[in-house]
Amino acid sequence: MTLYPSRADAGRGARRFPGLAPLIVDSTAWTAGLLAAVLTRYEFTVTRDQLAATMVAVGLAVLLHSTVAHAQFLYRGRYGFGTFEEIRAVAATVCLCAVLLFVGDLAMADRPVPASAPVVGGALALTLMLGVRYLRRQHHERRLRPDARTAAPVLLFGAGTAAHHLLRSMLHDRRGRYLPVGLLDDDPAKRHLRIHGVRVLGDRSDIPAAAARTGAGTLIFAATNARVEVIRDVRRIALQAGMAFKVLPSVTELLNHRAAVTDVRDPQVADLLGRHQIEIDLAGVARALAGKRVLVTGAGGSIGSELCHQLQHFGLAELMMLDRDESALHAVQLSLRGAAVLDSPELILADLRDARGIARIFAARRPDVVFHAAALKHVPLLECHPGEAVKTNVWGTQAVLDAARDVERFVNISTDKAADPASVLGYSKRITERLTAHAARAYPGTFLNVRFGNVLGSRGSVLTSFTAQAAAGGPITLTHPEVTRYFMTVQEAVQLVVQAATIGRDGEALVLDMGEPVRIAEVAQHIAGQARSPVDIIYTGLRPGEKLHETLFGAGECDHRPLHPLISHVPVPPLDPAAAQVLDPYARREHVVAALEALCREPANVPPPAAALAAVR
Repeated sequence: MTLYPSRADAGRGARRFPGLAPLIVDSTAWTAGLLAAVLTRYEFTVTRDQLAATMVAVGLAVLLHSTVAHAQFLYRGRYGFGTFEEIRAVAATVCLCAVLLFVGDLAMADRPVPASAPVVGGALALTLMLGVRYLRRQHHERRLRPDARTAAPVLLFGAGTAAHHLLRSMLHDRRGRYLPVGLLDDDPAKRHLRIHGVRVLGDRSDIPAAAARTGAGTLIFAATNARVEVIRDVRRIALQAGMAFKVLPSVTELLNHRAAVTDVRDPQVADLLGRHQIEIDLAGVARALAGKRVLVTGAGGSIGSELCHQLQHFGLAELMMLDRDESALHAVQLSLRGAAVLDSPELILADLRDARGIARIFAARRPDVVFHAAALKHVPLLECHPGEAVKTNVWGTQAVLDAARDVERFVNISTDKAADPASVLGYSKRITERLTAHAARAYPGTFLNVRFGNVLGSRGSVLTSFTAQAAAGGPITLTHPEVTRYFMTVQEAVQLVVQAATIGRDGEALVLDMGEPVRIAEVAQHIAGQARSPVDIIYTGLRPGEKLHETLFGAGECDHRPLHPLISHVPVPPLDPAAAQVLDPYARREHVVAALEALCREPANVPPPAAALAAVR
């Protein structure tokens, strides 16, 4: 914590407290300290000679202090006034001067001042120096506090690291809209704790009393990794007390910066469904990706764009973003760079169905690492058009695999619907897992799959659909009251994908821990409850290809986590690409589905039965 940032505000700091002023303060402190030490030693009865000797010692102390301080740039803009760095420098300077004075006094036969004077005087001088700096700092910080006449008083739930950063951000913004007046935390050890002068007033049960006592009308949930039950309960209590409820984003969303007042927002359904604490080996990921040329297919999609956002922080030699949707490429470049000129080589407009074009791109750009996120993903649509899943998901993936035969690492983004698949999407993604496993045997690099469930907030997701239906006044349509799904935020999913890419082994599928499955009806109820007017929920029944409950592991797959507590490793039987090439995407729908299902059932590298192939011809 600093009073003035020593570099950025050097000029402003100098004007407010010029370099001469601290020197005067410190010289005065030495004068007062040595005089007090000598006077108390002689019980306030000193001769003229003793007083003269004391003043000589004061002059020598000031001279020594000035010389040592000058050598440390103490008064030349290196340290902000009142910072911890300056305090350390001041303490070191005073201690050195006191030692020199003590040794010099002992070396003189007549000892002009008592031997205790340099020690006691130095301690008193240091106390005065630090006291002045503390008072100056307190004065400055009070001036930075939000104006109580315009800022809204708020309570914070949580007294951890995120709350520390948020409080500091609030208390150092004089034009801020929030003035923190109290903290609440369920940890009994934090009772009566003060953070930046703001006191912990109790636990969650004390929210109504704290609101009445302080006049706070808003509660900010600042515990960034709390269990979903805690978030829901605190929200319920706050709303019952007539308070507005806001949250800080989760740790995964705050990966690249400290919590600040600008991060405070209204709760999203993702907050109320639960937060997962994701711990990844950032140093290991950075070592694995630094200096690499990385290509992301489907870069304009929800997973692909978030991959690009996170990958850019690992010191890549080059980030290449490939997509067939020019508008999606425009959006991802705009979000990454703040501008979208669309003529930079990092954007690659191409279609996976164009195998020859994909091969030419790989030959020209020579990526080291590939994240394959491009796919068609909507279950009902692919049930109606299974041939499109063949052309994009199956053949498109094989085209990328063939083009990537020389890459160091290839990561195929799969889905939980590939585990015991029961839909066209599940069949096609299971086939891509098996094709990737075959490439792991055929090519020298590492080829692996990463499998996870639904991503909250992705385009076309159930959350997006429910939110749009509620905004339109309803009703919210839901297939079945007991249907459950696994959910994870896009940030959490991508962090684990990047981690999996560095620890995954050839041919396997890495399954991300999605937490406990969530009843979709609960999601619908939360969204309906936040609508401005009552919204009905109606049930339409399961559609073809939809399961009541998804699973992350297929039959015979074990939950084995040898390298990371949130990442399971399961083997995948390879599939010869020749077996997938005989599919006919233009055959009758039921025949295409039957052939896709047959490819999922068959053992490794065994072509499907002749009857299944004949059905698609």
